[in-house]
Amino acid sequence: MEQVFVIGDVHGEYDMFRSILKNFQPDEQQLILIGDLNDRGPKSKDCWLLGMELVKKYQAIYLRGNHEQYFLEFMNSPEDWFPSYLYNGGKETIESLLHKGATDEYSPTEIAMMIRSRYKDMLNFLAERPFYYEWGNYVFVHAGVDLTKDWKETSLQDFLWIREPFHEGKNNTGKTIVFGHTITPMLYGDMQTTALWQSDGKIGVDGGAVFGGTLHGVVFDKNGIVHDYEIPNTDGPWQPDF
Repeated sequence: MEQVFVIGDVHGEYDMFRSILKNFQPDEQQLILIGDLNDRGPKSKDCWLLGMELVKKYQAIYLRGNHEQYFLEFMNSPEDWFPSYLYNGGKETIESLLHKGATDEYSPTEIAMMIRSRYKDMLNFLAERPFYYEWGNYVFVHAGVDLTKDWKETSLQDFLWIREPFHEGKNNTGKTIVFGHTITPMLYGDMQTTALWQSDGKIGVDGGAVFGGTLHGVVFDKNGIVHDYEIPNTDGPWQPDF
């Protein structure tokens, strides 16, 4: 493929996800999902099912985000992870997989058992998601890489979670690193600029869609950015109900 089409953190914003995909050209572009399809937004299940379909139909690269990891950790140790997972947007994911009110109705272990029995294929699929994707001089990753060592030796934790040491560190990798995870309004430091963030061979593509920002779909070729599609959130930001 001559181009890649990269989609930022979706976080259950299914309608925005569908809208941005209208710009994807499967014959010419490799699709890359930067991770965090779930949590906070209302339709995690639909986003995951669509993610699975895109991988199957177009061999899309769906990278693991910290929120996919969060969900898998919860599924493995429901009692330990339940409070923090719920607080970080897991309540909406659990309700989209089961039903509204499920988190009050059942114990964490019961919730995990029900999800496991209903969504076996989805759980296997999520457990197989890769941590990064290399394409020419680009590296696509959810959170970033450890710039103090050979980037491929980055810990799995850092691929999913790293922030300031990556944003502020010197990029000597020879690669352009495209990442999500940290919303661009935070990277700009003004809490309002949703544009792509670019600095020192790093490009942040998470416009904070679920927080009332925007969802990016960015087309790259070997030389750089060809086009940036940016869709605003018209439903308003996530408002946790606890």
